Amino acid sequence: MADPTIPAFELPDELIIDTSAARRIIGEFIRAQLAQAGFDRVVLGLSGGIDSALVAYLAAEAIGPESVKAVLMPYRTSSPESRADAQTAVADLGCHSELVDISAIVDAYFEDGRQDAAPLRRGNLMARTRMMVLYDHSVTWNSLVIGTGNKTELLIGYSTLWGDSASAFNPIGDLYKSQVRQLAVAIGVPEPIITKAPSADLWPGQTDEDEVGFSYSEIDRILWRLVDRRLSPDEVVADGFEREVVERVDRMVAGSEFKRQVPPIAKIGPRTAGIDYLYPRRRPGSART
Repeated sequence: MADPTIPAFELPDELIIDTSAARRIIGEFIRAQLAQAGFDRVVLGLSGGIDSALVAYLAAEAIGPESVKAVLMPYRTSSPESRADAQTAVADLGCHSELVDISAIVDAYFEDGRQDAAPLRRGNLMARTRMMVLYDHSVTWNSLVIGTGNKTELLIGYSTLWGDSASAFNPIGDLYKSQVRQLAVAIGVPEPIITKAPSADLWPGQTDEDEVGFSYSEIDRILWRLVDRRLSPDEVVADGFEREVVERVDRMVAGSEFKRQVPPIAKIGPRTAGIDYLYPRRRPGSART
């Protein structure tokens, strides 16, 4: 069981959740998504960070650790501590795991005139390489890729399109980062994973909050007002937040909407997939029974 006294983070009162209810809802969601698709196992990328660790624990709780496979995919500059934390989670859960070093794949692409690629460009390729590896494992292990992105990242666009944002389904996509931390404590994610600074580990020393420019606690409180309460930026400012920060968060949400949508289709025929033709989820004879 988790230690409820861990002083891991600041949790705004408005973002406190019923962790028992959240675990029940997410467990039912995981089992339902697998049943509808005709699978009984999941595979995920386990970075050693809190988001992927929480998903691993939630999946193991929902379907058993024997039905969960964690793939560790370090790059040559990845933090050794992150890899150690991921291995700690695997040992604690008793789930399946595999190590795939992506260094050779990524470095091969950046040869022949691409050696001066910026860190963000390299980081995006790492994220997409990891998802490529995960989907290959989903075939060989007959499983679905389960997502690990939280609501904060999804709303501000802090993810790589077709990289870490890709999955068959996502159990924590409606949890703000502050709520991810709360649920991680409740379910028993190891303390070092909960308390360390969040990082996508895309380059040495990188942290999420330094890159974004403000803390998750502040972002979450603003997003909750903009999205969940549907307040205008002016109303959020009136609630005590700095206008510059509120307007930047609002721009980030608006500017990343394309990442949250399936690719638009030019409508030509009478019925178009995803627009006016939606395949029934429980059509007789389909895998979604």
